[in-house]
Amino acid sequence: MELLTISKAAKKLGVHPNSLRNWEKRGLIKPVRLPGGQRRYSMDELNRLLQSGQLTDGQESVVLYARVSTKKQADAGNLDRQIERLRQYARENGFTFRAEFTDVASGLNQKRRGLANVLKLAEQGEYKKLIIEYPDRLARFGYEYIERHLRYCGVEIIAIAEKEPEDVNSELVRDLLAIVAAFSARLYGARGGRRVRQGFRELIAGVERDEKAKKEGNN
Repeated sequence: MELLTISKAAKKLGVHPNSLRNWEKRGLIKPVRLPGGQRRYSMDELNRLLQSGQLTDGQESVVLYARVSTKKQADAGNLDRQIERLRQYARENGFTFRAEFTDVASGLNQKRRGLANVLKLAEQGEYKKLIIEYPDRLARFGYEYIERHLRYCGVEIIAIAEKEPEDVNSELVRDLLAIVAAFSARLYGARGGRRVRQGFRELIAGVERDEKAKKEGNN
């Protein structure tokens, strides 16, 4: 009887190895354990799993992720509208919802609970596609690293928006100024950092006023 390693078995099924580990926990597949504890999979077991039809939903399931930078944006309904657009796209394309996650945080924030859950489920092989509105929602910088990690987990990112919303410029300015403020505080100390941050807050307010005036002028 031919026994395959977990990586070869996953390749045969077209899934990530973490999917096999997760299916084992759910009782969908039972590997052979070698004396050293390594998993091995028989072709008979893999064929049985394929023919059972139990994998279909898991392979087509998707996760939705939406993010806004501030509570003010969330309170204005921006987050709800964003997640509803993702739901609509998923419904129109016949995807099965595995989960949806949201964050109200800067794209620079690396400790977002929603994003952490997105990555955790991907690492467990729980879904095949991540649907977002546009790349900035995942990360302001370092998007390529997240994309690469998800691809390694067997997850494809789908960005549904053709262009970024008009208020993305003010978000970008806010995040860039936050970076400069953080470095200024380190260079000039807490007191100097406070002065720099105050100046940046005034700049951000000016950018937001310009954005608002631009929108009113277009109406």
